[in-house]
Amino acid sequence: MTSTPGHPPRPRTGVLARLAIGIDIGGTKVAAGIVDETGQVLDRLRRETPTTSPEAVEDTIAEVVTELRRHHRQRIWGVGIGAAGFVDADRATVLFSPHLAWRREPLREAIRRRTGLRVVVENDANAAAWAEWRFGAARGEDDLVCVNLGTGIGGGMLFNGQLYRGHFGIAGEFGHMQVVPAGHRCECGNRGCWEQYASGNALVREARELAQANSPVIHPLLERAGGDPRAISGPLVTAAAQAGDPAAVELLTEVGQWLGVGIASLAAAFDPGLFIVGGGVSDAGDLLIGPARESFRKTLTGRGFRPEARIVRTALGNEAGMIGAADLARVERRRRRRGSRSRSRSRGRARARAARTPGRPVLGVVGGEDPSG
Repeated sequence: MTSTPGHPPRPRTGVLARLAIGIDIGGTKVAAGIVDETGQVLDRLRRETPTTSPEAVEDTIAEVVTELRRHHRQRIWGVGIGAAGFVDADRATVLFSPHLAWRREPLREAIRRRTGLRVVVENDANAAAWAEWRFGAARGEDDLVCVNLGTGIGGGMLFNGQLYRGHFGIAGEFGHMQVVPAGHRCECGNRGCWEQYASGNALVREARELAQANSPVIHPLLERAGGDPRAISGPLVTAAAQAGDPAAVELLTEVGQWLGVGIASLAAAFDPGLFIVGGGVSDAGDLLIGPARESFRKTLTGRGFRPEARIVRTALGNEAGMIGAADLARVERRRRRRGSRSRSRSRGRARARAARTPGRPVLGVVGGEDPSG
């Protein structure tokens, strides 16, 4: 790998690609793929997320890893898992997930045991932010915040080109900032969380409420759903808005406005140069991003007297989490190899010094063993 200051390393050319498997686990889908060093997805699979038990999710992960490996005989460097939940600082355990059954789930060890591969577990939004920095919309920008709108809201941050995970590993849970005291109940147990107003769930809830109220403005959208309010989905609302349906446009505008309000708060706290909006809801494009930018400018503290961060849509789309998870698995494997080589060199130098000084003990080198492992 080669690199320049302030920029991610460039993949090498003319060598056998180092492939890794990336898995993005959201509230509704498991997306998996084999990813090369350039961020290209060579093969992909998709499954529905089983929400009944942690074991069912692990079964699905193991199945997609096995199937992908069957298609590719080349060596797989490792598995990266982007999990929608609170991942501990060791990147081994999912402490909690509002939308899945994980509660202190030792996911890394469970998947390592089932697949025999090295495994890295990362928050899904962190993985997406990393992918955008390495291969997508954030290349050349070392201070950025990624906001992913899917079932809920996930967040990832890079400062000085480094992922920021916080002291306990669970930074970036922006979706659970309270924006409306005593507002809508959230799956996390609180009320008024940001993701209750700016997410795929929020979009669908508002559309269904209009339909259940038999509002005439929603009739064209309801017809698209076959007359059943329960059949209204986020992609259906987005497609209707892109076709010019006024009610669908209004619903997306409201979500975009709430998105901008929250981003303005994040700008006040972190002052990044760039915000990237990803997740399934971002498929709406300017129907979502336009209102978000307008709302951001209206609510940004110090507006008119400070630079404004850019707000852009993801360049990697819904595959950002998968690509980032795979790349982080590769980075972790490389880091461990460098550490192992460094320890070997240190042992060699210590033995050489001991040979030149007979009778003098060398700390940390006893019987050829290194206490650091």
